[in-house]
Amino acid sequence: MLTRKQLELLNFIQTRVARDGVPPSFDEMKDALDLRSKSGIHRLITALEERGFIRRLAHRARAIEIVKLPEALENGEAARAGFSPKVIKGDRIDPPRDALPVAAIDAIEVPLMGRIAAGVPIEAIAHVSSHVAVPGVMLSGRGEHYALEVKGDSMIEAGINEGDVVVIRSQSTADNGDIVVALVEEQEATLKRYYRRGAMIALEAANPAYEPRILREDQVRVQGRLVGLIRTYS
Repeated sequence: MLTRKQLELLNFIQTRVARDGVPPSFDEMKDALDLRSKSGIHRLITALEERGFIRRLAHRARAIEIVKLPEALENGEAARAGFSPKVIKGDRIDPPRDALPVAAIDAIEVPLMGRIAAGVPIEAIAHVSSHVAVPGVMLSGRGEHYALEVKGDSMIEAGINEGDVVVIRSQSTADNGDIVVALVEEQEATLKRYYRRGAMIALEAANPAYEPRILREDQVRVQGRLVGLIRTYS
């Protein structure tokens, strides 16, 4: 038998894993449950683990596997009881349609190509600096993927901050509104929203401090589309 807070936390973790592919941070759990400190979350996590509902994976940050759900969640009683997790709004990447709603976070290593500008474009990235473990649910299963560390603040209103690691699927085309890695004049790489305007391409920031860049089609080459984001909490 779970307490109300334990049930609320399990429901919140399940919802975030299904939506984002990664569990929420302890700060997000604390805010969602209106707790004053993270120590309360630690106690709830420990209680859920002791009762066999979750499993914490060693040596991996924010790695929580949901093992089973109580009947209350399977029957939707948490929602009927009035619990609605408070989630920070922003641009989120939906998990694949065939992703399981409750799943282990299987990590897959992808190359970390260095830094990508989310502001003034920096020199094009063309080398692998290391590798990073990415939750498998972020990957489409089609094509190659790579990761980039974000530098700059031009995409903050899309929920992308400096220091975040973005997961990119390699592709040379994009739809209007996609967040892409764009290579400008074969020299500069930048992370921006992509819009086609006739024969011109607009690369738009998600920060009103930055003006859109309007370029000829032959000046822009799409190198990939954003499919996921990894943030480290200290």
